Amino acid sequence: MDEARSEAARQALFCEQVLAKSGTNVLLETLREGKPVAVWEHFPAGDVFDPETGAQWYYHSHPPQEGQAEHGHFHCFVRPEGAGGPVHHLVAIGVDAYGQLIRLFTVNQWVVDDNWLEAEATIALLPRFDPHFARPSYLVNRWLAAVVGLYSEEIKGLIRKRDEVIAAHVAANGTQAREDRALEVTSELGADLRQTAENLGV
Repeated sequence: MDEARSEAARQALFCEQVLAKSGTNVLLETLREGKPVAVWEHFPAGDVFDPETGAQWYYHSHPPQEGQAEHGHFHCFVRPEGAGGPVHHLVAIGVDAYGQLIRLFTVNQWVVDDNWLEAEATIALLPRFDPHFARPSYLVNRWLAAVVGLYSEEIKGLIRKRDEVIAAHVAANGTQAREDRALEVTSELGADLRQTAENLGV
């Protein structure tokens, strides 16, 4: 397990290093094909989808808020039956304005309007998030896959916590918990790629 995590950390750092040599990063690479950034708009347009693995993702940014370090986040999904089939949200990967990883989190169903799966069935899809795709950048795709691989145990815990939070949530207006807009983020964890790599001896 540690060797797999170490290799994932090396891959993520390698992607960042190659991008940095070119004067860019995972965030700039994601946004470079788009028009000026509009908050909540999906980048790239139409999302990224790898038909071979079923991996899908998009990025969107937040409205600027004072004291908020997160620029936006990558929403990561899997379509196990391919295009047109059900889509399941795995995790969101938050980054700052320099494309540096700062947190991992899960969201309530209404946020992404995916096809709901219970925790263990969702967890079983994590290895499928492995996009090998040139658009918008092969290095961004590999970085995302590496981050999911590196933090897979933590993501499993976040997904289980998601279900616990939703099961315990009682909406004030009688709305079903998964549709209650008062509950958005269901679990989260701060993450520092370099610190994690250092802890692994990478």
